[in-house]
Amino acid sequence: MALISLRNITLAFGGPPLFDGINLQIEPGDRLCLMGRNGSGKSTLLKLVGGELAPEGGEIQCQQGLKVAQVAQEVPLGLAGTVFDVVASGMGNVASLLAEYHHVSHELGIAGSEPLLARLEELQHSLEESGGWSLHQEVERVLKRLDLDAEVEFTSLSGGTKRRVLLARALVSSPDILILDEPTNHLDIATILWLEEFLAKSVKTVLFVTHDRAFARRLANRVAELDRGRLYAFSCGYDEFTERREALLEAEITRQALFDKKLAQEEVWVRQGIKARRTRNEGRVRALKKLREESRQRRVRQGTAKIQLQEADRSGALVAEAEKVTFSYDGRPIIKGLSTTIMRGDRIGIIGPNGSGKTTLLRLLLGELQPQEGEIKLGTRREVVYFDQLREQLDLDKSVQDNVGEGNDTLVINGASRHIIGYLQDFLFSPERARSPVSILSGGERNRLLLAKLFTKPSNILVMDEPTNDLDAETLDLLEDLLLEYSGTLLLVSHDREFLNNVVTSTLVLAGDGSVREFVGGYDDWLQQTAAEGSASQAAARSGSDKARPQKERARKLSFKEERELESLPEKIAALEEEQAELHARLAAPDFYKSAGAGIVQANDRLANLEKELAEAYSRWDELETLKG
Repeated sequence: MALISLRNITLAFGGPPLFDGINLQIEPGDRLCLMGRNGSGKSTLLKLVGGELAPEGGEIQCQQGLKVAQVAQEVPLGLAGTVFDVVASGMGNVASLLAEYHHVSHELGIAGSEPLLARLEELQHSLEESGGWSLHQEVERVLKRLDLDAEVEFTSLSGGTKRRVLLARALVSSPDILILDEPTNHLDIATILWLEEFLAKSVKTVLFVTHDRAFARRLANRVAELDRGRLYAFSCGYDEFTERREALLEAEITRQALFDKKLAQEEVWVRQGIKARRTRNEGRVRALKKLREESRQRRVRQGTAKIQLQEADRSGALVAEAEKVTFSYDGRPIIKGLSTTIMRGDRIGIIGPNGSGKTTLLRLLLGELQPQEGEIKLGTRREVVYFDQLREQLDLDKSVQDNVGEGNDTLVINGASRHIIGYLQDFLFSPERARSPVSILSGGERNRLLLAKLFTKPSNILVMDEPTNDLDAETLDLLEDLLLEYSGTLLLVSHDREFLNNVVTSTLVLAGDGSVREFVGGYDDWLQQTAAEGSASQAAARSGSDKARPQKERARKLSFKEERELESLPEKIAALEEEQAELHARLAAPDFYKSAGAGIVQANDRLANLEKELAEAYSRWDELETLKG
């Protein structure tokens, strides 16, 4: 039997239907991932299931005594007290008794006294009468399970640990359905992996909304998508869902094309005049009116954002070079002995635990912070655009339009003048939404707005700190494609493992103790390389010798000739890349094939040679850098 059933639910809030007769059942054991575009009603549906909101039409049937607990997308404001207090508040009426009992017993353990002992006995009696004694043990069990310190003040915790406390608060009531709204937001990768494992093993039924495709792939055994007021449920995992959805969208496009063709034919027929009004054709006229009404009521699928980056003139070949850089806060090493070189066109991912220094690393590489030891050499002609994960560049009191236009009605985008309203429509903001204050926007809309604001400025270095939070799947895919086509340099801080895999070419990994290591490829490549290193280390330990590990060539001083060669390589690589880009552009032009003749073969041969020359130049540059130490 279903835990909860939603039947023919309607909800409109005075506008177009947000839910137009949707149906949903949640069974025991469901790990249901709720998908949908930003603004499609995902958070509203969670509130309906959680009992925070009532539908305008339809009915919701629940099993008797059903317990539902929800972890919201944002940490509630004003939440204070110790970790024990916050977690115990999930117990409802006995929460205050539990909290006081815990504090009195804690104080009694530090400094015993008769009044404290008497009060503890009173509280114990009250807990026994209310059945709260077992609940106290449950709170302590959950705290231990989630590795939380009961006595720490909630307000002093990091964002990730606060989310863990809120999860504990939801779990202590032993809910039949656990509801999670964007649970991976602001969590580092290690905590996301822990959360995946915990939910998979310890929570039976969960309803969740997430933008994290790897998280959805790991957890979901059902997927439901909200689309234009309707809900489509699939009894499958995430990957199979994406395939089925594409098939359904293609079928819908075909069906609508046939419908439009029939409507056009009937419109031509009815305009033929009196013949269409004869009695025997009245049925056809009525059918045409029905087609017109169906066409009028059709809800068109929300378009895809048309995000464009403005690229500035190319930066110098060298973007930044760090040489044995060290930086500390209050004596704690944040970055220790970092040496790395960033060249034009690199796409570098930056990962590490929360608080490990990812933002500090960015500021050092951008020249906003000076190293306490070592040196950072910055390249020339740098035009930087910075995406801030806290979205502090947005003024919540101003409208969407004023945040982007800054008082102007027009913008210059890629050399052409554009009206601000038309530009914002490319980012899926309707004219009405463009005039709304930013304070009423959802998290995903605010992220899209920040992209719209930043991309009004040309750049050749793009710095993105957690850009994927709250973005829907379509916008994520588009942003990925955009970054892959970007010819400038990308520095990307992200906890989205799939996004990192798809976009970056190398990864800087911060361990949290000041050490920073560089790996080729994205997140999965880092895992494979560290696993291989671990296997090599174990083999060496078993043999009792370091012979099992490849010996690194001892650093030596470069000769004068090698130093000059190393200095010239970046410019040589840049010239080869420029020639390669020009050839690609020529070969992509249709007119080239009409007039080039034998030049087509020559161009393709030169392109093949360029690829070899570039590979050799990069290999030589890497070899000389390694020898330099």
